[in-house]
Amino acid sequence: MIVTLPADVDLLATLRAAGAPRLLLVPSEVEPPIGGDALEDWVRLPADPREVHARISTLQMRATARPRPRIDEHGCLHVDDRWIAIPPIEARILSVLIDRFGTVVSTSELAAGAWPDGLSSASQLRVRILRLRRRLDALDLELDTVRGEGYVLHHR
Repeated sequence: MIVTLPADVDLLATLRAAGAPRLLLVPSEVEPPIGGDALEDWVRLPADPREVHARISTLQMRATARPRPRIDEHGCLHVDDRWIAIPPIEARILSVLIDRFGTVVSTSELAAGAWPDGLSSASQLRVRILRLRRRLDALDLELDTVRGEGYVLHHR
C-alpha cells in the first residue's frame, strides 16, 4: 500500500497495526520516518516511478517470505511448520505482540492483554517476558526490550 505523508498518517497507523506492507512517499519538506519494520520503506518525492516499483516489489517479497507467527485455539505458537505450546498468560502476551508484530508494544498494553482484571506488580510481566524469550528461541523469534517504551517481537 502506498501512503503519502503527512496526509495519510491515520492510514499508516492502521497499516502498521495490521502488519501490512507499506511504501511511504515523503515530500522534501517532511522528515522521513525513523524505525518502522521490514514491511515499511520510504522514498523522497519526487520519486522515479522505477524506484517506487522496485521498492513495492521488495516489500511484497518481504511480506510473503516469512509469515507472521500465530497462536492457535490450543495455545500453541506456530512459525512456519514448527510449533511450541505456550501457557495461557504468556499466550495472551504473545497475542498482543503478534498483532503488532515487528513494532514496539508498550508494557501497559501487554499487561492489559495478559491480565484484563489488572496486573498486581510490574515484576509479573518481566518474569513472563523472560520465560517467553527462552521459549521463542526454538522458533527463531526474538523479543527485544525497547528501554522506556516496551517490547518488540520479530524474526531472528
